[in-house]
Amino acid sequence: MSGLLPALAVPAAPVYGALLSYLVYHPPRRPHHKHPRDFGLPLEEVAVPLPGGGRTLHVWLCRGGTDRVVVIGHGIGLSKSASLAQAAFLHEAGYTVALFDHRNHGLSDSDKAFWGLSERHTDDVVAVVDHLRGSDGYQDARFAVFGFSFSTFPSLYLLRRPDRPVDAIVCDSGPALELEPLFRNFLRAKGLPVPRPLRSGPSWAVLTAVFSRLGTAMLRAQWPPPAEGAYLDTPVLILAGEDDSIIPVEGARALAARYPRAEIEVLPGTEHLQGMKTDPDRYRTAVLDFLKRALG
Repeated sequence: MSGLLPALAVPAAPVYGALLSYLVYHPPRRPHHKHPRDFGLPLEEVAVPLPGGGRTLHVWLCRGGTDRVVVIGHGIGLSKSASLAQAAFLHEAGYTVALFDHRNHGLSDSDKAFWGLSERHTDDVVAVVDHLRGSDGYQDARFAVFGFSFSTFPSLYLLRRPDRPVDAIVCDSGPALELEPLFRNFLRAKGLPVPRPLRSGPSWAVLTAVFSRLGTAMLRAQWPPPAEGAYLDTPVLILAGEDDSIIPVEGARALAARYPRAEIEVLPGTEHLQGMKTDPDRYRTAVLDFLKRALG
């Protein structure tokens, strides 16, 4: 009977795979589990408008020096509170940091769109950078963006926009050269709930195929971006966990090899998004040294 259930569930697998494809970009919201005051950070709460009007992103702005700004994202299904440890050491080093919730996450507005999600999430990063560039005191600042897991992709993708440059990019646990394998790895890591009858046999094969292909198609992205324009001269640091089961280090290496100013720091014994826990001193040093070289 145990082998029969997965076989009987095959007709449901493509439907559930499509549902998960939507859910991964429109996840249940998690409340902020930490706050800037827990890290002694100064705070201004800012609503940043998105293109098209009507929607805004929620931002925690922690003012530091006006000459260097780091815009900080977060992983899929998380919120900006997951990135507060990074914001704390950057602010201590003198940077202004702006942590934001992507659309459909945290306190930012919802967006039910099904297609073109790569451009939409890139719009999120660009909107925060543009808003700060237009603010008093930051017009002449040098900007870096700091992405985590899924937000590393739009952080790098924004270099396709010649009118929206940044001066440096930091990526934690991503991106990688290929997209579809990441969706399969995400399911294997139990990043989304899958009923038991769909977790093995032909049902699992169908489910993962639909999820990875549709999830990739929903982005409508040209990935990887061609090595041209800003990709030739923008410094990029990729922090890769040696034991990352979702975005393996080999995929991150392959992507970094495409771009002449990209470098990779491999964190030994580290799983996905765990660098600040496994080796916080090495993590901080790698990020701060890179930003000092890139931003001055």
